Amino acid sequence: MSDGINRIVFIPPPTIDEQIERHHVTREFHREVHYRQDFQAHCQWYRETAERHRQELEKMRGDINLFGWFSRRRGS
Repeated sequence: MSDGINRIVFIPPPTIDEQIERHHVTREFHREVHYRQDFQAHCQWYRETAERHRQELEKMRGDINLFGWFSRRRGS
């Protein structure tokens, strides 16, 4: 049977330089993934905070402006 399945092909082990290069590429990849995840989390937090501040601003616009009321009286 010479179907090729039983054939053993010897592949030389990678050199030290190749291993170090793979290690650095892998670390760089994981750092990039971590950075992007952190950035996405920050963007999500920023959007939520901005929306909450918009809602608070609209609520404050509807409130009575006591400070303005007192400062107008003082100037008269």
